[in-house]
Amino acid sequence: MCGATCLRFQVALQKRGPMPEGDTIYRAARTLQKALGGKVVNAFETGLAKLARVNDETPVAGRTVEKVEAVGKVCLIFFSGNLILLTHMRMSGTWHIYRTGEKWWQPKNRMRVAITCGDYQAVAFNVQIAEFYTASSLERNSQISKLGPDVLADEFSIEAGVRALRERAASHPTDEVAVVLLNQRVVAGLGNVYKSEVAFAAGVNPFRQMSTITEREMMAMMDASQRYMKANVLDGSGGGIVTYRGNRRTTHSVDSSERLWVYGRQGKECRRCGASILMRKQGEQARSTYWCPNCQPWRGAEGQQEKSPVAFLAALRSVAKR
Repeated sequence: MCGATCLRFQVALQKRGPMPEGDTIYRAARTLQKALGGKVVNAFETGLAKLARVNDETPVAGRTVEKVEAVGKVCLIFFSGNLILLTHMRMSGTWHIYRTGEKWWQPKNRMRVAITCGDYQAVAFNVQIAEFYTASSLERNSQISKLGPDVLADEFSIEAGVRALRERAASHPTDEVAVVLLNQRVVAGLGNVYKSEVAFAAGVNPFRQMSTITEREMMAMMDASQRYMKANVLDGSGGGIVTYRGNRRTTHSVDSSERLWVYGRQGKECRRCGASILMRKQGEQARSTYWCPNCQPWRGAEGQQEKSPVAFLAALRSVAKR
């Protein structure tokens, strides 16, 4: 039933979509847990020298996979004997599940980690970050302890998310709200798609400074974050290991072409008001941000001289025509 398609959704994201977000990692961890959890490792292989050295000194084979869990955009595999494998997929990484002995879908030179447990083999291809930790070194040296509240964690609350946004607004009042939503040290798990969708749901212009965001707007954004992400990790597979076959969805439409409110819809009509959806690059990483200028009105900070994002785009177009 499983085969190479168990985590096929990650291959699809790598080839034609945006980078994995917290929901992708959550589903990956859940599927890895179903395939490997509680089982003894029969074989461990890696193409990374740092992992190979640890494996030579303290072999992974023979250990039990105690659990697999997601924290924000990071996947953690806990082995018995106090050994933890941390992976971060970044833009191109992907985990696959195969039947042991089954032919891989990608060439071996892209393999970073291969873990065999009985009938199943989990293979990480093109994973950008893969590191071994102990429980103490994970807390001391990794970025895990610096992450903000994880939207998909059982203990996450809207109040905790609002508190994190409020603290960021106090310490960095000129930060733009969509950049803050992407900041994993503020709130963990949201990525570029959810950033735009959450701001739209709350009626917040993504280019507004944090100093202009009200408590009510913060609550609306955290509520939408939790609702959207939880809706996209619903597990209808029972106890089996199956592929997640859909794309992210924030609307209630059953039509796959109408699954998102604003992301990727530049120039198309807003599904609520009919205005034209706009897109502009934002932040140091120049990530694409989509918004509706009508549903998400501009509100400048006191004394702010910068033009509204709509005026900024108009100015760019004027310069381009000269």
